[in-house]
Amino acid sequence: MHTSFLLNPVLPFRLDYTVWALRRRSKNIIDQWDGKRYTRLFFIEGQLIKVSVEQKNKKDILVSTNKKINQEIQIELTQLLEMMLGLNRKLLGFYRIAKQDTHLASLTIQFKGLKPPRFPSIFEALVNAISCQQLSLDAGLQIQNRFAQYIGKRISDAEGTFYAFPTPKDVAKCSVTELKKLGFSTNKCNTLIDLSSKIVANKGLFDNLENQSNDDIVKFLCQFKGIGRWSAEYVLLRGLGKIDMFPGDDVGAAKNLQLLLHCKNKLNYQQISKITENWYPYAGFIYFHLLLQKLDNKGLLNNKLL
Repeated sequence: MHTSFLLNPVLPFRLDYTVWALRRRSKNIIDQWDGKRYTRLFFIEGQLIKVSVEQKNKKDILVSTNKKINQEIQIELTQLLEMMLGLNRKLLGFYRIAKQDTHLASLTIQFKGLKPPRFPSIFEALVNAISCQQLSLDAGLQIQNRFAQYIGKRISDAEGTFYAFPTPKDVAKCSVTELKKLGFSTNKCNTLIDLSSKIVANKGLFDNLENQSNDDIVKFLCQFKGIGRWSAEYVLLRGLGKIDMFPGDDVGAAKNLQLLLHCKNKLNYQQISKITENWYPYAGFIYFHLLLQKLDNKGLLNNKLL
């Protein structure tokens, strides 16, 4: 027995583009994409649920679960997917700005239907940031995969093995020695354990962040040992859905922006801030477009029209 239901996104919407912006690399074992379906494990109301999402046509998104779920869980799952896949985000203002900008016009036409993705929790956004600090995205995700395989819950079936993202409770029980074996530095181990312990002790730690200004959120997050400006801005964009935020310290994003604008020299934080001011309040959404362009140049995207 399983449950299936439809979601209807605000158009235009492309599931493939949005999932790629969320998962970033094909090696990501948490957010899986087989070219047609997005699959992920969710832990809701004490149940581990395998969820598959497929775009049937321009306006219908089919959601299927591996077990029958009640209405309360379906409502929570719907809210999670709407948030993670940006299904209700209205972006007409962005398309108006992009149409009049010579650098953005072709980029936004190419990836029309992308929505700004978002991790399902601040904790997951922070762990992603910590995993990738001072490392390449590939190296950071490889360590994070081992982290999920070691700590996270899993489901194995005819389609393979799927891993749930570790919970703060799971991580708080770990030792520095255990996490170091996965590839984290000592400092990152301490940050992960400390952060997880604080969340376990105070489940509402991040509850009011969305209503604060970007500057106040950055200040708050930087109070945690091991969280700096890049990590905090990364969480603003990917954890809180603040698409006005372009993480200026992001080396990959800075390079993508440099290529888009045909700049000869590397761009620093101040230069990026000045450039992206012109795209307010959508600078962070352009960050995702630039990521897709890079993935497309690697031949990872299928641009077939829906």
